Parts: sequence; structure tokens; C-alpha cells
Amino acid sequence: MARTKISLESQAAEILKQAEETGVKSNYFFATTFRRYQMQMQILSDLEEAIKEYGATVTKEYVKGRQNLVANPAITEYNKTATAANGTVATLINILKQLADEGAGKSKLQELMAALDE
Repeated sequence: MARTKISLESQAAEILKQAEETGVKSNYFFATTFRRYQMQMQILSDLEEAIKEYGATVTKEYVKGRQNLVANPAITEYNKTATAANGTVATLINILKQLADEGAGKSKLQELMAALDE
């Protein structure tokens, strides 16, 4: 799984490089939204590791010591975070489109972000 993490980190670095070249990196909305997206991706990675470690079900112990098998709560949080991350990517793409409308043409950064959305 380390290959995926490296790939995500290298893609993030490339996005930031392109953002700097096009002057978008200093845009407040782009910077904060991209930082939020990176955090969401880290959370997803951590949750994925927890799901792999503990499996799809976990044992929940009640106050009186009784145990019950339940779905791993990390799965629910993973799904919520994935949905939020998808929304964040859509926001990033909208920011880039709006900035492109103010400028001329489609930048390499916009093409890269559009490819991530597919």
C-alpha cells in the first residue's frame, strides 16, 4: 500500500507545482481547500489501515462485560470522509474553473485536477 501513498504524495506535489506556476497557489480558497483535501486523504489512509488491522467487524464490550460483534465503526467514518473528499475535489475543480474564466485557457493544473475527478 506504500506505493499508493507515494503516488498520492507525488500527485499532490505536482498539483502544488502547477498551482505555483499558474499563480493559483497563493489563492486563499485554493490553498485552504487543497490543504483540507490533503487532510481528508490522510484520514482516509489512516482509516484504511485501521480497517485492514481490525477487519470489517469488531467486538464491542458492554458495561457488564457482555461482548457483541458489530460492524467496524471505521468503515462508516471512511465512507463519510470519502464522500467529503469527493466534495472537496469538486470544490477545487470549481475554484480552478472560476480562476480560468478570469484568465485565458485551461492550465496544466486544471487538466490534472480534472483527471483526478474522473
